[in-house]
Amino acid sequence: MKPQMAVFLFAAMLAACGGGGAAPGGAAHDEASEAHAAAEGLEVRVPEALREKWGLEVGPVSRLEASGPSLPGVIALNGERSAQISSLLEGKVVQVTADLGDQVRQGQRLVLLHSPAFAQAQTALLQAQARRSLAQREFERARELLKAEAIQPREHQRRQAELEAATMEYGLAESQLHSFGWSHPQIDALVARAAQVTGDFSDLVEPTLPIVSPIAGRVVTRDVTVGEHVQPDKLLFVVSDLSRVWALLDAREKDLPALATGASVSVVSDVYPGRRFPGKVTRVGDVVDEKLRTIKVRAEVPNPGFLLKPNMFVSASVERVEGPRALLGVPEAAVQMIQGEPSVFVLDGEDGTFVARPVVTGDRLGAHRLVLQGLDGTERVVVAGAFNLKAELLKQSFAGEGHSH
Repeated sequence: MKPQMAVFLFAAMLAACGGGGAAPGGAAHDEASEAHAAAEGLEVRVPEALREKWGLEVGPVSRLEASGPSLPGVIALNGERSAQISSLLEGKVVQVTADLGDQVRQGQRLVLLHSPAFAQAQTALLQAQARRSLAQREFERARELLKAEAIQPREHQRRQAELEAATMEYGLAESQLHSFGWSHPQIDALVARAAQVTGDFSDLVEPTLPIVSPIAGRVVTRDVTVGEHVQPDKLLFVVSDLSRVWALLDAREKDLPALATGASVSVVSDVYPGRRFPGKVTRVGDVVDEKLRTIKVRAEVPNPGFLLKPNMFVSASVERVEGPRALLGVPEAAVQMIQGEPSVFVLDGEDGTFVARPVVTGDRLGAHRLVLQGLDGTERVVVAGAFNLKAELLKQSFAGEGHSH
């Protein structure tokens, strides 16, 4: 052995073994020295009787499936399945028919609002309808008179323009009622009732405006009470379909090659140990946060039983675009630094000889350290007790050097 290597091994032995206390020693030292007198180079021979005593366990190299990166994040409402509900008109709340946590149907009434502006909108529609009806009759009469050459074409054109203007006015009034939530049948019914009366329309209009949910879902926000005077910009309810939620995740720049729209994810939460929620990536951000150096990733996740709650912390494993990769790995404790290189002990033959083999390691994957080079997967390696083998190797190397001097 080269002198400089002996010095290195001696220093490493003192640092790693505390002078021999961490490795097999004490009363068993003579037995161990005799058993390992045949050690040569970076090999250690361990008789079967000493393996259990030293805590050695031998096993195959693990074959692991590496998916994409694991990304931290939070659960959020699904923006495509949520609705913020407010009133388009000023008014006074006379009834509230939904509360936090209620499951509501699409079109279900949540609030009843007394709104003079809503009554005015109905009145404007009826007045426009009356003017349109009158303009229609005048135009039809002018058309007959024109055929009889009883009026000038100019008069016919004037009445036609009046009909077009009245029709446009009616259309605008109708559109306004649609924006307040009224359907075509409701408007047609109001017009039909107005056709049965003459003069004042005040008894026909309804001043209470129902505010309904545009989607089916769960009430997650309520900010309204009976008797409250609300303005159009006041948020009254948020309703969301919680059966599918968003996971808003933070990816690092180096994770980008593994991310793509449509990639599968597996979401986990400390709240539900062992439970996984599969989902799909629906958007990968275009901008890197200049301070955090992360990219926002959004995944849609089915939420059976509404177990995932908005603002809950989660993490998500992203499946690689090209699919899982088969990798080799060993337990973290199997990797030891020997002569400045990460190494694992490989069982060589049946005589109990273990060879320290240098390897190139990668990231951790669970409890394992990935091995990128140095093993082909057919070896049997020391998966527990490798530190004791390292200590014995260093002792024998030092002892051999001392004997040579």
